[in-house]
Amino acid sequence: MRLGVFVNKKDFPKIHFYDQDFVDIYDKTWNWTANSWIDPKTDEVSKDGYFIHLNPNEPGKYIIDQFESIFSTFFLVYSNKNYEASQNLDYFYSKQEENGAIRWKYDLKTGKAVLDESNPEGIGIPLFAWAEFNLYHKSANKRRVKEIMPVLQKYMTWIDETFKQPNGLYAAPFQSSTMYNSPRDGTYYPVDFNTAMAINSLNMSSLGDILNDKELSFQFKKNYFSLKTRINNLMWDGETGFYYDLDKDEKKLSAKTIAGFWPLLAEIPAVDKADALIAHLSNPDTFGTDHPFPTLSRDHPDFSEDGDGFKGGVFPKFNFMVIKGLEKYQRYSLARECAIRHLYFILEALSPADGSKGDLYESYLPCKEGVAKVKLPNGELDPNYPKKHHIITIGLSTIALMIENVIGLEISLPRKTVDWIIPNLEIMGIEKLSLKRNLITILSNKSPRGWEVQMESEKLYYFTINIIDKKKKTLPIPSGKCSMLIDKL
Repeated sequence: MRLGVFVNKKDFPKIHFYDQDFVDIYDKTWNWTANSWIDPKTDEVSKDGYFIHLNPNEPGKYIIDQFESIFSTFFLVYSNKNYEASQNLDYFYSKQEENGAIRWKYDLKTGKAVLDESNPEGIGIPLFAWAEFNLYHKSANKRRVKEIMPVLQKYMTWIDETFKQPNGLYAAPFQSSTMYNSPRDGTYYPVDFNTAMAINSLNMSSLGDILNDKELSFQFKKNYFSLKTRINNLMWDGETGFYYDLDKDEKKLSAKTIAGFWPLLAEIPAVDKADALIAHLSNPDTFGTDHPFPTLSRDHPDFSEDGDGFKGGVFPKFNFMVIKGLEKYQRYSLARECAIRHLYFILEALSPADGSKGDLYESYLPCKEGVAKVKLPNGELDPNYPKKHHIITIGLSTIALMIENVIGLEISLPRKTVDWIIPNLEIMGIEKLSLKRNLITILSNKSPRGWEVQMESEKLYYFTINIIDKKKKTLPIPSGKCSMLIDKL
């Protein structure tokens, strides 16, 4: 395979933050992303290829993964169109079968689905509509929504026909969410898969609203509320304040895994349940480890301080899920604090204190600095774990969380809104972020007159500054340059 870096027509958006290491890792992630786009026909790095993790131990083997592809769109949308965020999704849509099936992994060389005994149907975590709704808010491309809706409807019908049970829940392999060695034996109704179906249904309803299709919107909203009720009634345990997988008899299993936090993202728990669930993230006996968040509760007998896959390892893709769930309940300060702590552990593994060569990894240790480990059946450490240079998921932390939670920006192009949600004012911001044909800059600085926010835009948009528990104000921002003094608001 020949490596290279394709020429960028536009610069990536620049970020400003008081800790230069955060800025550096953000920049490095964008630069390193180029070598993960592979054209399987030519074995060359190419923007016409697909975004995958390249395994150096298996040269020429290119596997495209549904979970990773969906999640990667959440940071690729910020590339100023240097990378096409929807390219991988379109590959999956092109592989849809007559019955509506789309499988979880494909071999890009052969075009065939990759199946295994744990997941014979090759069902992936069903979140295409969630990704598409986010893409719409970053591009305002209504035509795309219209084009992909028939594919998504057919896909949801296949899942209903294949996995939906008479009780209204879905029986699917828990491995569909990639948690291959998690102690979830006996799971028949996985909490993460069922919650993902709720998330997808809610976003299908929202996509229906965009197309002004009231029937479609109602159909999927009804499915969402049906799942919400069942998940709350059957999977919630009030004593422990947690959501659990169910066995075939609808009995709750005992393992508290990261999967139990998916309901936050679907806005399933009422406020009191959400408070009890979120409390686990700060509880040192369950999920409140030094490096947030382990994939298995610390009080589980299988919990490993070495990470050992999904027996305690910290995975950026699941941290992103939990932090986005915290946002749904306006826990912005906790979300930001956890994102910053998580990034410091990523930084340490990139430049270890002992001077050894670091990298960006798929999984990290939960209780101290360092990279997760897995033991092989012979007792030796797996030299290929965790995957190095895992840009396809690490970008969720170093780019998406950096923009959305550390700097604190929430952007919707169709609504023409930019919300800046921060616990306090710091020297930070973003420069030349492309919103379709509109480049925006938002920077906060301390001037002799007090804290000042400087802005530049090519078109009018509505800017909301929300300094948590202190000040909230929405203002129309005209084209050109302008600034505002926070004390005067």
